[in-house]
Amino acid sequence: MNAPDPYLRQARRRAIAPPVSSLDTPPPDTAALAALILRVSQMRDRTAYATLFKHFAPRVKAYLRRAGLDGAEAEEVTQEVMLSLWRKAGSFDPAIASAATWVFAIARNARIDAQRKRRGLPQAPEPEEEGQSPSAETLTLAFERETLVRAALDTLSAEQKQIVRLSFFSETPHAAIADALCLPLGTVKSRIRLGLARLRAALEDKT
Repeated sequence: MNAPDPYLRQARRRAIAPPVSSLDTPPPDTAALAALILRVSQMRDRTAYATLFKHFAPRVKAYLRRAGLDGAEAEEVTQEVMLSLWRKAGSFDPAIASAATWVFAIARNARIDAQRKRRGLPQAPEPEEEGQSPSAETLTLAFERETLVRAALDTLSAEQKQIVRLSFFSETPHAAIADALCLPLGTVKSRIRLGLARLRAALEDKT
């Protein structure tokens, strides 16, 4: 897959193995990452893209390796994910998901497509048959459940809410969450357990 231009190809190569001098630079925080994606979306900012690539590419590759892809395949899919970041930056909405959630959702879908392709399966899911649309009653109940869950989420701390959203709403693997948030895997699992316990208690109070 070709990069948008030679500059981006160069940025992609350097991002996989950043210079030693850059390792002492603190990683961008959540707000900074979101701002960088918006700069790519609105201004096609190549410097912002290079920073995002340097931050996310090694984390995405590590997640793909843990998910079962070999080194070459993981690197190839990582390149596809980061190119998707450049091309689809306009679809990122920080009000809906954090930068890490959005990027790892792209990575998860790319991993599934790669594994399906390896097995000779179609990449796109089969279209739903006609007549399978949910009823108005089903949609109403789903909306009511979603409202209750959102209200319960507001009772969690910011850290717990972020991890619960990543784990259960975006289906991000625990290892990928640890990579995205620069946290030990044990800390991620502990926060998920505590967050779910509080979420369950809050939902029981509302039902």
